[in-house]
Amino acid sequence: MSNSKWAIRVAAFSTVFLPSLALACACGCAIFDVGTSTLLPSGPGGTIFAEWDYLDQTKNWSGDSSAPPANNDDKNIRTNFYLVGGQYMFNEKWGVMAEVPFTDRHFVTADSGAPETFNHSALGDIRLMGVYSGFSPDMSTGVIFGVKLPTGDSTYKNFDPDVEISSGSTDVLLGAYHTGALDFAGDFQWFAQGIWQHEVATEHGYTPGSELNGAIGASYTGWHVTSDVSIAPVVQALISYRGHDSGTGDPDNTGYTRAMVAPGVAVSFASWKVYADVEVPIYQHVTGNQLISPAAVKLIASYSF
Repeated sequence: MSNSKWAIRVAAFSTVFLPSLALACACGCAIFDVGTSTLLPSGPGGTIFAEWDYLDQTKNWSGDSSAPPANNDDKNIRTNFYLVGGQYMFNEKWGVMAEVPFTDRHFVTADSGAPETFNHSALGDIRLMGVYSGFSPDMSTGVIFGVKLPTGDSTYKNFDPDVEISSGSTDVLLGAYHTGALDFAGDFQWFAQGIWQHEVATEHGYTPGSELNGAIGASYTGWHVTSDVSIAPVVQALISYRGHDSGTGDPDNTGYTRAMVAPGVAVSFASWKVYADVEVPIYQHVTGNQLISPAAVKLIASYSF
């Protein structure tokens, strides 16, 4: 795999969590949305990866601006997201992918009057996907399709439905991506990617809102420390929309539109890749009152074979 193609893959990988990390909504949002490094293949073979994301939602928001904390019974949602996954491309056209998340959540709420604190860790919702990249010989364009399964815990009694680690729903996933060069030398690369997620079966009378997430970004791949080590700065713009929840819970305080910027860096050495970024919202519109985070932090490591 060339360094430039790898940098594009990692750049797209970095878009996966933030659009769905609930920067503007309660944590019922799915945590996987726009791509992963394994969804942008460059040839047959496999990749395994691990990711950690951190989000601390502390500020109440309503509409387009900050709102008084007293307007929201929820006071803090702090989450560590962990993920392991793998992809295997059988040939230049077809591949499969699986992602298994684990979530650790700290929740402070005053639903019953005085603030109460709850901590819960559990398996999240597994995603199984297929990839088709046979539209062009260089595999630069592809589609993503699959399902999110309700494997996580959606019944923890101290969490609201939109704060549960699992949404309790089975969702379909459909997306597409494209990558390309911005200069003749190929040192400047760009990518665009989007994915739609919609529930097809729900549980416990709760229906999460559908989500549409997109990302566009660029990276510079011309910095080489040695013949085996390269460093690529990456910048992305992320846009996401989530519809209102319905059923049980608090649907009047769900749904959002937001845009974010995510500067990051990708480091490649031999068959290993490491990516890190900070993702900062630049525009947020939420319905009702919802907790937001000023930023999210991401760290990804992958190995290709």
